[in-house]
Amino acid sequence: MKILKLLNKNARSSYRQMAKELKVSMSTISNRIKLMENEGVIKGYIPVLDPQKIGYDLLVMIGVRISKGRLIDVQNQISRHESVFGVYDITGEWDSIVIARFKNREELSAFIKWVLGTEHVERTNTQIVLNVVKDDVRVYIPPLS
Repeated sequence: MKILKLLNKNARSSYRQMAKELKVSMSTISNRIKLMENEGVIKGYIPVLDPQKIGYDLLVMIGVRISKGRLIDVQNQISRHESVFGVYDITGEWDSIVIARFKNREELSAFIKWVLGTEHVERTNTQIVLNVVKDDVRVYIPPLS
């Protein structure tokens, strides 16, 4: 957990830096990280980008109602779209929530029309995010005692 906490803070930290901070050997750090990668605890390493600085000004959440028995098929199809970064099964009025980013209203409009034209999609409800208060992709790791 201590290694994960350090990686969460800065995934570019060297094994040497982590070993020094945790007072263990570099080989211990290396072996534990490799083990976590092999077990799928660590899925990969990516830069955390500011979407607006690279032109993605619209963040949307789309509720999707899907014909009975076709949920997984439709979710898989939607999830392959390049603008989509989250597809979730949910409880409540909608069967699925899709979270996506777009550069402008025209891209969003084309996407919504594509989703509505997808077989077995009954209805959608789109919400545009006005302000992001918190958007942290890291998994919370509580303080270790």
